[in-house]
Amino acid sequence: MTAAGAPPKTNEFQPFPVKDQLPGVDFCVSSSPPWPEALLLGFQHYMVMLGTTVIIATILVPLMGGGNVEKAEVINTSLFVAAINTLLQTLFGTRLPVVMGASRSFIIPAISIAISSRFNFYIDPHQRFKRSMRAIQGALLMASLFHMIIGFFGFCRIFGRFLSPLAAIPLVTLTGLGLYALGFPQLAKCIEIGLPALIVLVLLSQYLPHLLKSKRGIFERFAVLGTIAIVWGYAEILTAAGAYDNRSPNTQLSCRTDRSGLISAAPWIRIPYPFQWGRPSFNAGDAFAMMAASFVAIVESTGTFIAASRYGSATPMPPSVLSRGIGWQGIGILLDGAFGTGSGTTASVENAGLLGLTRSGSRRVVQISAGFMLFFSVLGKFGAVLASIPFPIVAALYCVLFGYVVSAGLGFLQFCNLNSFRTKFIIGFSLFMGLSVPQYFNEYLLISGHGPVHSGSTSFNNIMQVIFSSPATVAILVAFFLDITHSRRHSATRQDSGRHWWVKFRYFDKDTRSEEFYSLPWNLNRFFPSF
Repeated sequence: MTAAGAPPKTNEFQPFPVKDQLPGVDFCVSSSPPWPEALLLGFQHYMVMLGTTVIIATILVPLMGGGNVEKAEVINTSLFVAAINTLLQTLFGTRLPVVMGASRSFIIPAISIAISSRFNFYIDPHQRFKRSMRAIQGALLMASLFHMIIGFFGFCRIFGRFLSPLAAIPLVTLTGLGLYALGFPQLAKCIEIGLPALIVLVLLSQYLPHLLKSKRGIFERFAVLGTIAIVWGYAEILTAAGAYDNRSPNTQLSCRTDRSGLISAAPWIRIPYPFQWGRPSFNAGDAFAMMAASFVAIVESTGTFIAASRYGSATPMPPSVLSRGIGWQGIGILLDGAFGTGSGTTASVENAGLLGLTRSGSRRVVQISAGFMLFFSVLGKFGAVLASIPFPIVAALYCVLFGYVVSAGLGFLQFCNLNSFRTKFIIGFSLFMGLSVPQYFNEYLLISGHGPVHSGSTSFNNIMQVIFSSPATVAILVAFFLDITHSRRHSATRQDSGRHWWVKFRYFDKDTRSEEFYSLPWNLNRFFPSF
């Protein structure tokens, strides 16, 4: 046995080398699979992002006074705007393979608006729905200005230059892990279809390729589509056989394939357009609460961007590219407010996980998925059929896809000194607080009907609840502060945090690979240079 610090013997195992680009990816950001595979992969991305779009509309629309018709219209509008935002982000934003979809961080302020007493005197439910939607639109429009200022004015660039791999670990990890409530707890609402979906997905993506010795990666690449097809068909058989006829209403809603109400309510053809619900209304309190949600969306999107860059086998994002992407995300929220989606936009965490599952980080595939979003948003009946998939099947997908985002965050441990007690403290403490604080805020809200911050100002209460119920936001606030203040004058701090690995990516032109992955199309970098 060698003494501590002694050089290792030649026959001893060596640590795995540090990789600033993830190896083993079949298609990186700038490459593309053959067109037939690209089309199927794009459709798969569309199917994955659909779950969040449907669940947000299902939560908000009934509270606003709407029924199935309004819910179908909101879903179609959300898909239409998501397609535009995805194309804008992949063309002019970060240029990473990220799907821009509806954000869960906007649910709290949107619910606060929907249940506000100022809409109680509207007797007609449809009129109440329209008035509520106009108020949400006004708040989103104001929040988008805040978002664009943070992005286009370079505030995110400043943050990015101080962000180290050590601080990125809890950010990216809890961007995925913080959504654990959408995994098995939702799957278990219909265990007879949710658990088989999870088992089939793991078998198709992890075991079957090795058993059949597939070299093309077909099973991993299309495991999500295979799982949905098999288990959805199984759920249809159970529904038709009357397995849920005498079950509770909640079980029927979760398990049956004919209870969404979307197919009959959705129009055959409908093109969403700006201000379709009427002129937006503005309220200062609503706007500030939406700005807090916008801040959370910035944090969570940053974590998703970092995970997507990893699974796209790209180099770490230069801070100027991150700032550019956040600015275009702000334009996306502006479009959400103009069209009336009921929620802001964010980078889809589940679709970032899908990049890891398929080992395909191609930008073109995600752009193809935007085409499917446009198609199914206009042809409402066809989109409604796919949107009627029971949510426990989607939750089974989340168990795997969110797990890939978690592992992307943990992968940055390779850049840090894990023998440093400073590193251990910052990682452990930020991860723990990132889970513990939101748990307290969410439990308090569930038990008391209001958050722990219960002042006389509803908007201030909502701001605190939105920020501190986000695991990724709490984690990065703790980790970033500790990383730039704890032992900052110590000579080993820079290397312990892994900053020396990312220093060459701090500026766009310091590494030649940045241009390959992040430069704007059509030679637009001449007019909009990145620094």
